[in-house]
Amino acid sequence: MRVLTLNVGSATVKFAAFDGAARALSGTIQRAELRAAAAGTEHREPFAHADPVGALLKWLADRGHLAGVAAVAHRVVHGGDRFTAPVLATPDVLAALDALVPFAPLHQPQNVAGARAASAALPDVPQVLCFDTAFHATMPRAERAFGLPREYFDRGVRRYGFHGLAFQSVAEALREAAPHVAGGRVLMCHLGSGASLCALRNGVSVATTMGLTPLDGLLMSTRAGALDPGAVLYLLREANGNPDSVEQLLAHYCGLLGASGISGDMRDLLASPAPEAAEAVELFCYRVAREAGAMIAAMEGLDAVAFSGGIGENAPAIRARVCEKLAWLGVALDPVANAAGAPVLSAPNSRVLVLRAPADEERVLAAATRAVLKRD
Repeated sequence: MRVLTLNVGSATVKFAAFDGAARALSGTIQRAELRAAAAGTEHREPFAHADPVGALLKWLADRGHLAGVAAVAHRVVHGGDRFTAPVLATPDVLAALDALVPFAPLHQPQNVAGARAASAALPDVPQVLCFDTAFHATMPRAERAFGLPREYFDRGVRRYGFHGLAFQSVAEALREAAPHVAGGRVLMCHLGSGASLCALRNGVSVATTMGLTPLDGLLMSTRAGALDPGAVLYLLREANGNPDSVEQLLAHYCGLLGASGISGDMRDLLASPAPEAAEAVELFCYRVAREAGAMIAAMEGLDAVAFSGGIGENAPAIRARVCEKLAWLGVALDPVANAAGAPVLSAPNSRVLVLRAPADEERVLAAATRAVLKRD
């Protein structure tokens, strides 16, 4: 059974094809460039399109990669309180997901549009939707509730958490690579253009840094992260009460970009000699360590730290700075292993295991889709 996966992020589109459990194709669209690998060969080409998903589906069809596709799996960022497990896409389901666009405006429209585009291109192929929020459905009410009147919780205004497919991937990998800590207390650090932490205890999510929307929590590439509500009210007044203007500011012009005034890309900031770049990098690392304290409190301890995401997997300097700020917990890196990006990053004398654990959301999507097709 061939399953095509589509993963539309805030800065990238990732895609893959699986024949059973074997990956036959993988690729990304990032910075207006498509990269793909299949059958031992790699391909790169410029790829700037107003409709990247539609253009990608045509690109795949032209090269025969859609032949034999039995299902298409889609990452959907927000499932609300209704969708806590993968489901088949139907017009009613997609309409319900449209209603959640205000809670994830950077991702949800693209996610739903991708499902509709794939349905149009492959009308006889089932479309399976997998939700980032589902992984965090195990969080206790005390973690999910805000200090608002109870009626708002009942109306869906609560902490959902995101990056769930990435965290699920890391949690599954830990069960294989480090079973002695996988059932313990693991701080999962998914650091990329979007960034969040998750407290994993006994294999399930008990806390996370993102909330009602993916704007909450850590400083990100262009997202501000957690703010005093009074600051949001101030920005609304400055914008003459225009929420769309404030939303654009908080989603596209803050974070690393806003703090540095240079770039929202960590690679650019690490390479820059500007003091503003150094300040933005320090702010990012500080916020990761600060929020890590909250996650560790929710777990009541710490056995392991796992880094994933574009920054977490590929920026040794950031891993080193974050771990240095957690040294008081007994976290100690092996500098040689860290520089090499080894699977185990911690020094032999570290009281806490530190891992580089690349997320594989596509494999989670494909496995979930096979399960849905078998079930239905």
